[in-house]
Amino acid sequence: MIQMKQDHHLYNNLKQIRLRLGMSQQDLATIAGVSRQTIGGVEAGQYAPSTTVALRLAKALGCQVEDLFWLEQDTPEQEAFPTQDFPLGTRLRLSLARVGGRWIAHPLIGNNAFRWEMIPADGEAVYDANSPILHVKLLDDLEKLQNTVVLSGCTPALSLWARAAEMWHPNLRVHWTFDNSMSALERLCRGEVHLAGMHLYDPITQDHNVSFVQAALQETTAVLINLGSWQEGLLVHPDNPLKLKTIHDLTQPRVTIVNREKGAGSRQLLERSLQDADIPFHSVQGFNEIVRGHLEVAQAIAMSRATAGVSTESVAKAFGLKFIPLHRSRYDMVILKPYLDEPAVQQLLSTLGHRRVLSQLAALGGYDTSQTGEVVATIDPL
Repeated sequence: MIQMKQDHHLYNNLKQIRLRLGMSQQDLATIAGVSRQTIGGVEAGQYAPSTTVALRLAKALGCQVEDLFWLEQDTPEQEAFPTQDFPLGTRLRLSLARVGGRWIAHPLIGNNAFRWEMIPADGEAVYDANSPILHVKLLDDLEKLQNTVVLSGCTPALSLWARAAEMWHPNLRVHWTFDNSMSALERLCRGEVHLAGMHLYDPITQDHNVSFVQAALQETTAVLINLGSWQEGLLVHPDNPLKLKTIHDLTQPRVTIVNREKGAGSRQLLERSLQDADIPFHSVQGFNEIVRGHLEVAQAIAMSRATAGVSTESVAKAFGLKFIPLHRSRYDMVILKPYLDEPAVQQLLSTLGHRRVLSQLAALGGYDTSQTGEVVATIDPL
């Protein structure tokens, strides 16, 4: 009998990797030569496996033990000097650089939490309306371009995930197109992207994303893989001078908001919240003032162009804004089932349950990563 005990400092992503490979607990138990109860106990964090069991599990899943298990204290530390404008008294995400023989810590807040970079072109072409085909003059190696995965979605966390995946797989290229939930789904259905990110809620089914994907599918099965769950709500100035507390406060005379475009999950949440509170849209000043993206919402409030707007807790934290929660949303990546067999897609998805990606998402604030990397639904066309 294998003796195991609980270890509160031992973490694992056994469940995420197992589910991504389409294996049940019994399947894995049979291959690894252990009981199904052992698998369940390890996944739940109730037991710390012996060395023999850990090696068997890693072999059964085709990975290293370090990919499955890690200790809380394994995270290394590095001394660094803060920049002159470093905020006091709050835990922040950082960028580290060695400058003049010293490690310098730059806080990732506000605009500095994101990168607006000119993307190198892979080619160039002129679109002729008389022809459906582009003749692209290549500016890079075609073989290199074949290892590209295209993501579509609105959360800045997609760029974080993409950059981490490219670090671990140097030959992998991840291209991110910025689209709201419905636009991303439409791109997927048009065959323009591999994965579409969504956070749309259906009050009838009381579930996220599934009914919208079901309605859009044509002939191919789709799989929903969870990126994380996040808090969505109202972003307001850190001083909150008008003392906003609930959705009802948006009707105050001096309150003005910015809104997102149709098809955005944030706009859907605002409309649903107003309807639930019996507040007409036209009674909220700024309802038709449209900005495109979570960062634009935060910037409008940070620069006092608006009193409030709907976005996520992680964006509020990055911009130093006050956050009033309204709803916890599940953000899923939708992929057509045939794409799962493509090597580049497999490389990207293999990183989603990695402890370093989970740590990065958790550090953003407001993210629940308990389902990250799991297949939450498989949807067949009607």
